[in-house]
Amino acid sequence: MSSNIKQLQFYDSFFFIECIYDFFNKRLKVEDYRGNIDKVIQKLNLIISENSFEKIIIKSRYEHINSWISQGYVIEATIPNYFNGSTAFIFVSYHDKQRQQSEQYMNENHTVQTILQMKKKAELSPLSSTYLLRKATAKDADSLAGLYRHVFTVYPTPLHDELYIRNILLDNHLFYVIEHNGFIVSAASAEINETYHNAELTDCATLPEHRKAGLMKHLLKEIETGLQNRQIYSAYTLSRALSFGMNAVFYQLGYTYTGRLMNNCYIYDKLEDMNVWAKDLSTSNN
Repeated sequence: MSSNIKQLQFYDSFFFIECIYDFFNKRLKVEDYRGNIDKVIQKLNLIISENSFEKIIIKSRYEHINSWISQGYVIEATIPNYFNGSTAFIFVSYHDKQRQQSEQYMNENHTVQTILQMKKKAELSPLSSTYLLRKATAKDADSLAGLYRHVFTVYPTPLHDELYIRNILLDNHLFYVIEHNGFIVSAASAEINETYHNAELTDCATLPEHRKAGLMKHLLKEIETGLQNRQIYSAYTLSRALSFGMNAVFYQLGYTYTGRLMNNCYIYDKLEDMNVWAKDLSTSNN
């Protein structure tokens, strides 16, 4: 894991918290917690006071909604089926005035509404014979780092780093690529949560000159099949709210829009809002 990202656990006799210190994106992400909710909140307040995080993000269970609201947290999105079939409610709290303001929010609403009016295509067009879809291996780390450097000037995780990608490929990720003339031109992955049996579809990138070929849909469908084979049925993604194309891809694949995380992470050259899309793979014939 990058030095800008640290995964930590805090616990005593009354509570347990698993969180990610994301210094690059200036946010604290609470991935899991249990025990006395009041003591959990006290510990999080202490962490915030000792660090320069501008935003805290928490995946909450239904029974704790009122506890987070009473402490000033607000819901920005949900992930249905996240906790082994139960919904996760994504609460946030801002600790920086600028971080709480989004100049593009209304434009992004218009984008989502436009996409939701689109007619869904019945079937996926066959992948052209000039492309090869396959599972990524550790040997692809250098090529993948090059792809992400070309597509994203800035990315919220260190995908420009070959070693970081190599570790991902050796970890519990589903990672697929599409080649053209022996070169990787598109890639996507799924980060699997084995505890709660869900997966985040992420790291989606295609070289500009190949974006009209519909490659990403083929990659994502392949990943969905891999998840179903592992009995992982809750799939979700965070998609750049400014990207009409990627949001349209997930809509066309049957994902449901479930909210937007404001100023969530640095991508391209600035902080951006991220739309959340979710899908129940147990009801999909894929």
